[in-house]
This record gives sequence, structure tokens and C-alpha cells, in this order.
Amino acid sequence: MIDTPRMLLVLSENWTLTGGRADLPAAVRWAREAEDAGFDSVMVSEHVVLGPDAAADGIMGNPRDYALPGNQDPYTPWPNSLLLLSAIASVTERLRLAAAAVLAPLRHPLLMARELGTLDLISEGRLLVQPTVSWSKDEYDALGVPFGRRGRLLDEHLDVWAKAWGPSPISHESEHYPFRDVYFEPKAFRPEGPRLWFGGQRLNGPVLRRLVQYGHGFHPLGRPTPQDLQVLKDAIAAAGRDVAEIEMIGGTQAVFPDDDSTADLGAALASIPEQLEQGFTTFCVKPNQFIDDPDAIGAFCRDVMRRVNALTA
Repeated sequence: MIDTPRMLLVLSENWTLTGGRADLPAAVRWAREAEDAGFDSVMVSEHVVLGPDAAADGIMGNPRDYALPGNQDPYTPWPNSLLLLSAIASVTERLRLAAAAVLAPLRHPLLMARELGTLDLISEGRLLVQPTVSWSKDEYDALGVPFGRRGRLLDEHLDVWAKAWGPSPISHESEHYPFRDVYFEPKAFRPEGPRLWFGGQRLNGPVLRRLVQYGHGFHPLGRPTPQDLQVLKDAIAAAGRDVAEIEMIGGTQAVFPDDDSTADLGAALASIPEQLEQGFTTFCVKPNQFIDDPDAIGAFCRDVMRRVNALTA
């Protein structure tokens, strides 16, 4: 008997279910229905703005597919993820709240730490944060942030956040965010702050380094190779950490028969047992890839849980 995996409902990029506009009250309702069905978590990603480079490689064929670098309609709605998750926190009790693709370098780290810490307190420690640098130079240019420094800016964010969760006062000497003797109160829910996930298109040096130093979860974009997984395990062990501390986040692969149709749910879930064997325990599913009825999210989530339980029995 394999333990039932944790299922995560992706709430971003589901606007084919809401008539082409961002119906945020519907997303809040879907989260509550996911919790009632037995889902472990929901996820919301973000952009602040999109520019022409969002569609540099051509807009995706099927609008239900995942948004990737260069395949997006610039008109795609991207509401503020932390505000949306705050609303979800207020109507749920145990559902974990994943703020994915938090574009930390676009803010000051003290402001970011304040927003994250407040949401973590509101939700009583249910917040998960996946900070990243993203890929859109147009977005950085619009906000006046140097695109070429985004990796260094993220590293400083992580350093400042770690200080902010600790005792006040705190100071930080750096080129980008220097400050001295500031008091950061209140803290996050846990002494070490919200749980941090890291991932992306590849397990490269910076991603691996941040994951080993700060991370509690690995969320790759796509399926990592066995070699990547071994590199991760070796790096975690070399740092004196237990690989069991790292939550492994997998996913479902939707295959669309054409650009106008939904995918088959059973086929998308079929890889979960194999991923469990590889050590993955949490699995993302995006509802609009499989249904077109916004009022059927609760039934969809219950169907997912039934199918997953059967697969892992």
C-alpha cells in the first residue's frame, strides 16, 4: 500500500473556465471546494505585467495549456497572488497555500518579507513560497529593475528574509539593499519563516544552491532526469541535510487531442505511481485542462481524489 499522495490544485491560468476574465471570487470558491474534496494545497503564480516577449515564441495552441516562457498571450490575467491567497486563507482551515513564481527581485526584500510573513500569520503557517527570477526582460524593464542582476537580487532577498524571521534588530550590508538596525515585527508563523520551494526549467547551479541552503521543496518545471535527482540527493547529503526534509513536487501531463478540447484526466494521472517511486509526494493538477464547467470544480476534485486513491491502493 502506497500512502495517498498530496494533491495540489493550480488556480492560475484557468481563465478558460471564467469566460476570459479573472473571476477571482470563483477561484476562492474553487479553493474551498478543493479543501472539502481532500486536496492538500492550492497554487497561485504571478506576473506584475507582461510585455511583447511574453509571446516571443508564439501563443500556445490550446489556451488550457500551461503558460511557459514566450508562449503567452500578453492579455492573460495575472492577479496579485498574495492577495488572492489571503482571501483563500480566510475561507479555508487546513489547505496549504503555495505562492509559486514569486518574482522577488521586483520588490524590496523587507517589503516582500512583510507581505509573506503577514500571510503566513493569517494562515497560521500554511504558506509555501517559491521565489524565482523569472524570464521576462520586458517585465523587469517596465519596473526599472536590472534584468541582468536578478539572480544576485534574489540571493539577497533570501538572506534578508532569513534575518527578518530572526531576532530584531537586523542589518544588511550590500550593494542593492543596505540597511541598519531595523526592527521587523511581527515575524512569520514559524521561527524559520514560511516553507520555501525552488524549481524551474533545469536544476542548475543557482537553483540547486538555493534549494540546499534554504529550501524545503523541489518543484521542477517538467520531469527531471534520474541524473538530476541524484545530483539533488548528493548535494543535500553533502550539506548535512536529510533528503527526506525536501518535499518533492510532481505533476500531471495533459495531452490535448486538438487546440479546442480538454485532455483525458485518467491518462494525465497515470504517471503518479511511477513518480511516487521516484520520491515525489505532491502532485499539481490544473482543472481547466480537463473540464470546461466552472461549476464542476468540486466534482472534479472529488473525481481526482477517487482516481488517485485507486491508483495508489
